[in-house]
Amino acid sequence: MIARLLFQNTILTAAMGALLFGCAGTLHWPSAWTFLVTSALLGPLCGWWLYRLDPALLAERLRPVIQREQPPADKVFIIAFIVAILAWLIAIGLDRRALASNVPLALQVLGFALYLACMLFTMWVFRENSFAAPVVKLQAERAQRVISTGPYAHVRHPMYSGMILFFTGVPLLLGSWWGLAMAPVLLALLAVRIHIEERTLIAGLPGYSDYAARVRYRLLPGVW
Repeated sequence: MIARLLFQNTILTAAMGALLFGCAGTLHWPSAWTFLVTSALLGPLCGWWLYRLDPALLAERLRPVIQREQPPADKVFIIAFIVAILAWLIAIGLDRRALASNVPLALQVLGFALYLACMLFTMWVFRENSFAAPVVKLQAERAQRVISTGPYAHVRHPMYSGMILFFTGVPLLLGSWWGLAMAPVLLALLAVRIHIEERTLIAGLPGYSDYAARVRYRLLPGVW
């Protein structure tokens, strides 16, 4: 399992690097190197931590993002989201090529801090929810139940709340106003995913309707 984790993390990091540097037309991009090296290190470290804490969840997280058990709507979402992420990375790289953005160093440092905060927050989510699969599905074989502790006591989908930090922090770190401008589009797609997931959970997970009535907010407390 660890070997698969290392392989997937290496491929993902290399693909992001190839896309960013290829679109930028240069390797002289210190903040991109910071992002990629940090990703290359944190992926295995967080995976090893999850392996020690909850190997079943790690095995689930390493499964393909298209699975037989998914609702058709979630399969469509996955394809659309991957396309959107690719467009986002391409835009950030082209922004660097054109030297169109001038993000202050202080905001780039803030972006790095937000990226690290996203990773820490995601680990908290994993600690609380052993059923945090990468796809929408019911996990009857793992005796899935409603999770209402930790961040789930405040919002119903804290994993996506953490993605707000990611889609804000990464473009700031990489010095791209173009990437930051595209963040609302990516978050809107996650809102669509939330509706798909909630329909599935309300229909098939005992107790989820009561949980949804008790915890009002999906993404941000006091907002939505």
